[in-house]
Amino acid sequence: MLDLLKSVLYEFLSYFVPQRQSYEITGHCLKCGKCCNYMYSMDTYTEKEFEIMQKIFPKYKRFYIKGRDEYGNLIFACKLVTPEGLCSDYKHRLRMCKNYPAKRINYRGQLHEGCGYKVNFKEFKDYIEK
Repeated sequence: MLDLLKSVLYEFLSYFVPQRQSYEITGHCLKCGKCCNYMYSMDTYTEKEFEIMQKIFPKYKRFYIKGRDEYGNLIFACKLVTPEGLCSDYKHRLRMCKNYPAKRINYRGQLHEGCGYKVNFKEFKDYIEK
């Protein structure tokens, strides 16, 4: 009886576990500057919050609010990107710039159209089919 209750409990709990996905990044940077001119911040929702972030982290002063997307999310751009799409302060760029595209993120991200990198997602069924 105890095993039956455990099975029912585990089945119930399984509905609250998000599906995990793994992925790999392939390709290379084309130096187009799209990633520097169209960025999101997962935890900054208002202009006031962005001003506070710039005070707490002075390096964020290199960014400005470019606008909002169709869902109302803030879009940021870097002031240090040249018209050719290159960083004018490459030697002192931020860690997030050095690590782009991130090898591990907790949400399903996308890259800009025409980016030289490609995200190859692997879902559970891909492992079963091997």
